Amino acid sequence: MKIGIIGAGNIGGNLTRRLTALGHDVSVANSRGPQTLTALAEETGATPVTVGEAARGAEIVVVTIPVKAVPQLPSGLFDEAAEGLAVIDTGNYYPQRDGRIAGIEDDGLTESRWTEQHLGHPVIKAFNGTYAQDILDRHRPAGASDRLALPVAGDDEAAKRKVRDLIGELGFDTVDAGGLDESWRQQPGTPVYGLRAGVEEVTEALAKASPERGPDFRG
Repeated sequence: MKIGIIGAGNIGGNLTRRLTALGHDVSVANSRGPQTLTALAEETGATPVTVGEAARGAEIVVVTIPVKAVPQLPSGLFDEAAEGLAVIDTGNYYPQRDGRIAGIEDDGLTESRWTEQHLGHPVIKAFNGTYAQDILDRHRPAGASDRLALPVAGDDEAAKRKVRDLIGELGFDTVDAGGLDESWRQQPGTPVYGLRAGVEEVTEALAKASPERGPDFRG
C-alpha cells in the first residue's frame, strides 16, 4: 500500500522502518521539512516529503504528532489521498506539553474526537499506548503465545478493518475498542495504556477503564 506518515518521532520513525521493510510505499514528513529526513530515508527507502504532500495518493495516513500541533496542519491535507483513506491518530493529550485544551477538558471530547474535528476526516485511534521500540522488537507471527494486542477505536468500520489488518501485518493482534467516543478507554492513565499483553488482558483492561480524567492528565 501507499502509506503517508506525518511525524518522524519515535512512533513515526519506527513505523516507517517496519512498513518499508514489509514492502509498503511510505512517504514521511515532519514539521522541519524533508531535508531533515535524509538519514531516515536512506536507512529505509521511504520518500521524504512536505507535510502537505504526505497524503498524496495514500490509502493510509498516520498522524503521529503532539496534539497541540494538530491545528497547525494545512487545510486540504487529504484532498489528494486515495479513495477510502484511513487516517490513524496515535496522539495523546498531555496538558503539561500541549497546554490546556478546552474541547477535551470542558466539552468532554475524547482526544481523538477533538483531533478528528480539526482534521476534518474520520480517524482511527491506534498505537497511542504502544512503546515505540516494541514496533521494532516485539512483533510476532499470528498465533504466537507472546503476541501483543493493541486496542483500536473508530467509527468507520471499513477504515478500522484496514487499520487492524495493517497492525496484524506488523505483527500484533488487535482488540476493537469501540467507536471514537469510547476511545477514552485507551487514553493516558487508563489500565490499557502502555499495557504489554494479549487479546484477553487488553479486552479486560478496556472494560475496567473510567471516563474520569486523572489529575495528572488535566490542565
